[in-house]
Amino acid sequence: MALASRSARLALARPGRLGLGSCGAPRRGAYEWGVRSTRKPEPPPPDRVYEIPGLEPITYAGKMHFMPGLARPVFPPWNPGWTPPKFRRLPPLHEHPLYKDQACYVFHQRCRLLEGVKQALWLTKTKLIEGLPEKVLSLADDPRNHIENQDECVLNVIFHARLWHSTEDIPKRETYCPVIVDSLIQLCKSQILKHPSLARRICAQNNMLSTTWNRGFREGYPYPYPHTLYLLESANLRPHRFQPDQLRAKMILFAFGNALAQARLLYGDDTKVLEQPVVVQSVGTDGRVFQFLVLQLNTTDLASDEGVKNLVWIDSDQLLYEHFWCLPVVRRKAVVEPVGPTGFQPETFRKFLALYLHGAV
Repeated sequence: MALASRSARLALARPGRLGLGSCGAPRRGAYEWGVRSTRKPEPPPPDRVYEIPGLEPITYAGKMHFMPGLARPVFPPWNPGWTPPKFRRLPPLHEHPLYKDQACYVFHQRCRLLEGVKQALWLTKTKLIEGLPEKVLSLADDPRNHIENQDECVLNVIFHARLWHSTEDIPKRETYCPVIVDSLIQLCKSQILKHPSLARRICAQNNMLSTTWNRGFREGYPYPYPHTLYLLESANLRPHRFQPDQLRAKMILFAFGNALAQARLLYGDDTKVLEQPVVVQSVGTDGRVFQFLVLQLNTTDLASDEGVKNLVWIDSDQLLYEHFWCLPVVRRKAVVEPVGPTGFQPETFRKFLALYLHGAV
């Protein structure tokens, strides 16, 4: 049996007042502490000058300071004499000097067509033919057009782009995709000795295009017409990448735009059915999967679906290699997958080379 003081007996008699988590301090209720409301107080009503017909409000404008009982003055907007860019107000759209009643839709590098190739074919009045033209395929199959040790050279290009070019363990797509395309083009340029007409071509990056297509913005430019467009899909983030069908639609529209600009320079703006068709090629890739396209522009009359149509040949989803191991796969102290590409398909580069040689052989 233990003895206890009066204060201790009172604390034991009222256990609900003893807080176990606060070192024995008495527990207080919410109303003893006070309850704070999260509702913000309403702002005071703004001073308004009510316009009453026949009466003039009395304000404290002449006093130059606030006066209780007097109305707040309303001053006209201050005009500093010049328009700061931060507070510049644009005129209404219909008052703009370049405003047109007919809407114009611009297609640029990052535009995506919801319907893909189907929508691009309708916009350009083009008929789709699967595969590449026979002339291009015959160039790809002819052994005389092949490069010496061609498969080995292409493998070296893949190793250079995916492994040797960057110091990262796993290079990103925006790094290796342009490198692999540039290296393949340089490999194609080794055929200049066999076909000297290839020396009359250049490789231009980020060229500008419009309906009139003024490349270099001067006359007498020695390379006025594009032969092959190379479109790279090198976005690292998956939401920013083009789907294969959207990439093919982009290739159709850009090839059609270049062909249309070339046709207008050659035959003028009034010609509908061209005397000689205009052909523009395009290659789209993400560094692994290639899309090949050949577009033949026959007419610029896009008002109706009747009459002569344009043609496009597309060879879709051609793998150069299935996967590239930047690091070896080791299981049970044994190398299962060495560093390098798997599933190499040399036929894809043959088509790449054939498009490059098309028109020169």
